[in-house]
Amino acid sequence: MELKENTKVLITGADGFIGSHLVDLLLGKGLKVRALSQYNSFNYWGWLEGKAHPNLEVVSGDVRDAAFCRRIVKGCDTVFHLAALIAIPYSYVAPDSYVDTNIKGTLNMCQASMDEGVRRLIVTSTSEVYGTAQYVPIDEKHPRQPQSPYSATKIGADAIAQSFYNAFSLPVVTARPFNTYGPRQSARAIIPTIITQITNGAKTIKVGDLRPTRDFNYVEDTCRGFLALAETDGIEGRDINIATGTEVTMRETLDIIAQLIGREVTFEVDPQRLRPGKSEVFRLCGDNSVITSLTKWRPQVTLQEGLRRTIDWFTNPDNLAHYKWQIYNR
Repeated sequence: MELKENTKVLITGADGFIGSHLVDLLLGKGLKVRALSQYNSFNYWGWLEGKAHPNLEVVSGDVRDAAFCRRIVKGCDTVFHLAALIAIPYSYVAPDSYVDTNIKGTLNMCQASMDEGVRRLIVTSTSEVYGTAQYVPIDEKHPRQPQSPYSATKIGADAIAQSFYNAFSLPVVTARPFNTYGPRQSARAIIPTIITQITNGAKTIKVGDLRPTRDFNYVEDTCRGFLALAETDGIEGRDINIATGTEVTMRETLDIIAQLIGREVTFEVDPQRLRPGKSEVFRLCGDNSVITSLTKWRPQVTLQEGLRRTIDWFTNPDNLAHYKWQIYNR
């Protein structure tokens, strides 16, 4: 069912990278968007800061609070649940906080969505739940492998969502995007960390392991995937990949970025950026045949074009100023 103009939707994690782009997409479609920003005493709204739109309502709070979740879901037709702790390196340091936010937060959103009778709940998963590919392309039947505390909590969150469909017929769909990149992404990720170092004049780029491959989705394609899953009937209870079906190594990615920026650089492996040996996910390449068979979604932005757009955004001094490029961000 197409989301009609003025339909009210909720986006949790709306102040983050993907969430803020989803806000832009849905406002552009004429929807009324209630956007959850993580509460902080600075009243800072992340990437929603300074955004004004008559159909945008920003609320501050925390998905770890069940009563709060019920209040913000009330009156919403569709809920896009993106709020999560996502940094893999920090999950080695503070795994308990990931359990609280990712598992309990998803439980709270499932319970609230059921209690308030939403038409569709989209729960955000991650390709990290698959771990290193046992076969490619990785379809939705691929075994789950918790190779980091982060991925373990996302596997748990996915299981909570599935249990609410099986036990209570909650109309939930689990969206599983592969590696999303683009403007506003945290510098903890490989593409922004390369771009910010090069554009700030570094000749030697500090990186982690450059051997792994990733299936990179440009953020606008990921957001269109979320919308397609929200509007497609008869897919409740499914977990569905959002992927391009292609893979590129980290080293190849670095070389493409350097070429697009027009700089000659070398790289240096920074030990603090390396995952523990058994925790590294060495290969990700997603099968998108389910989403392309069930919906009209197709990836539209090539890696070259997506990287060009991302570089253009980061090279704007006002945008680059948001990043502490000299400091490794877990």
